[in-house]
Amino acid sequence: MMARRKMSLNELSEKVDVTLSNLSILKTGKAKAIRFSTLEAICKALDCQPADILEYRPDPA
Repeated sequence: MMARRKMSLNELSEKVDVTLSNLSILKTGKAKAIRFSTLEAICKALDCQPADILEYRPDPA
């Protein structure tokens, strides 16, 4: 979604007031959780819906 909007991680970080390291964790799928306020800010900045940037991955059994 960031590529479609031609937005860098630095730009997104500034717009949503989240550190680069936290955004990187989210981007790589290593985050265990995300606050709704953070998700809302990211969606506003990228003009998208949560389903556009989230993917369900079940834990390996």
